[in-house]
Amino acid sequence: MPGATQALPAKVALRVRHLRKSYKDVTAVDGLDLEVPPGQCFGLLGPNGAGKTTTIEICEGLTDPDSGGVEVLGLRWSSDAAALRQKLGIQLQDTQLAEKLTVFETLRLFRSFFHQGPGADEVIRLVQLDEKRGARVGSLSGGQKQRLALACALVGDPELLFLDEPTTGLDPQARRQLWEMIEAFKAAGRTIVLTTHYMDEAERLCDRIAIMDHGKVIAQGTPRELIASIGVEHVVEFSTGNRTLDLAAIRAMAGVRDVRTENDSVLLQVTELHRAVPQLLAELGRQGVPLTELRTHSATLEDVFVHLTGRHLRDE
Repeated sequence: MPGATQALPAKVALRVRHLRKSYKDVTAVDGLDLEVPPGQCFGLLGPNGAGKTTTIEICEGLTDPDSGGVEVLGLRWSSDAAALRQKLGIQLQDTQLAEKLTVFETLRLFRSFFHQGPGADEVIRLVQLDEKRGARVGSLSGGQKQRLALACALVGDPELLFLDEPTTGLDPQARRQLWEMIEAFKAAGRTIVLTTHYMDEAERLCDRIAIMDHGKVIAQGTPRELIASIGVEHVVEFSTGNRTLDLAAIRAMAGVRDVRTENDSVLLQVTELHRAVPQLLAELGRQGVPLTELRTHSATLEDVFVHLTGRHLRDE
């Protein structure tokens, strides 16, 4: 574009260096560093107040940082804003669209903002809204509105797609449909930066994940690397009604890395399930406490998050 810096193909789709942003009574982003390779889905997870929304807004050019730098596709918002707007797709958590426009009219409008990209009808087919082409936006279901918001983000044929909580409030079928569209976008060699409150979504879609808390990245890696980092393979969850337990004795069992209580249950992070369960049953027998419920599962990103922050992501 005339007047815009001509960038070589970016070896890093998104680079954030020493990013800081403070408001009156809080430091939202505190010296943040991130790199996102091209062709990957990168997940940014964190509780409310962690700074992820502010980080994303700075990367999208919606908020100015106090200090630090952001390069998006090798370009900078300070000098290349017009070129960047042609290369990015953005889906907000709650996209407000004109409810009296039809699906086709909405996408035709958004398509007019870009120099290139698929036609409105092509994107309608892509997000499976063919039957709603002439329907007004106000008549769409929640899942259909989310698909339309994704279509608006895709209509400019973006190189980098920002998705902020794209499946919040959707039913399981609508979530899976959006996952498939996101995976197809990534399969075409494009890059995605995703925020989500659903750990299963992050595990399925993301190649790499950064977990933020208090404006900093506290852990980063592939889902498998993050799960391995806590040093446990399984979680044992059990209940004993309202009976008092000697948790110190349970914590002292071989292979138990962590013990925590949650509502009426006790959760153990263990290295070897086949040893931990017999030990637990023997210890409960020694204490004379009957077992009322027992469940096990392999360690997940949710366990990583709780281990690092002491909170469940969905609780925030």
